[in-house]
Amino acid sequence: MKVLGKAYAKIPHLPGSQIDATDHACAPWQSAICTAGLRDERDAIIVTEKLDGSCVAILRQNGILQPVLRSGALAASSRFEQHHLFHQWVLFHQERFLGLLRDGERVCGEWLAQAHGTRYQLPHEPFVIFDLFDAQDRHVSHADLRAAVDKQHLVTPRIISVGPAISVEAVRKLLEPSGHGALDPVEGAVWRVERDGQFDFLAKWVRPDKVNGLYLGQQVWNWRPEW
Repeated sequence: MKVLGKAYAKIPHLPGSQIDATDHACAPWQSAICTAGLRDERDAIIVTEKLDGSCVAILRQNGILQPVLRSGALAASSRFEQHHLFHQWVLFHQERFLGLLRDGERVCGEWLAQAHGTRYQLPHEPFVIFDLFDAQDRHVSHADLRAAVDKQHLVTPRIISVGPAISVEAVRKLLEPSGHGALDPVEGAVWRVERDGQFDFLAKWVRPDKVNGLYLGQQVWNWRPEW
């Protein structure tokens, strides 16, 4: 059962990033802004650690929280245990998310309970929020995202760089150590470009040697519930 068309779109890749048949590259002009130089002083770039889990979201709809998958389907409808754990975890923490979200809004993030291609020794809870959408399906600014999430003591990705354009090579040198307890090399990074303090576009770089889903068949868990 779907409650959204899609909770989160795929982020386009920068040159040199690992890319597969379901992915797409960002436009050359976007790559240039991210890695070579801003258009002008109205631009700002926030680069964060890319996390390797399951992309999920929490939608507040008619006053009720709906934990959903990236596809927009309910997490509770998934055939995978990790998504049922996400559904249960959201209900356990529902007061925090009801305090965070107004009706029609949703947060999107990485659910890190099960290891996909990266194992984690998590120093925090298993959900890391990287985006917040308002009721009109617009990304809120990074500053507003951080302010809203911090009030509920929720986790956001480690910030690697803020302000100017920064090359992939420069970011690669700053990836380690992980801010989230990665036991394997950090997967990559996400460039978030804002203009006049508002969201403009995203781009990402993923290590070319990363093996997608390396641990999924082994049922390796980064986190299990204690409630």
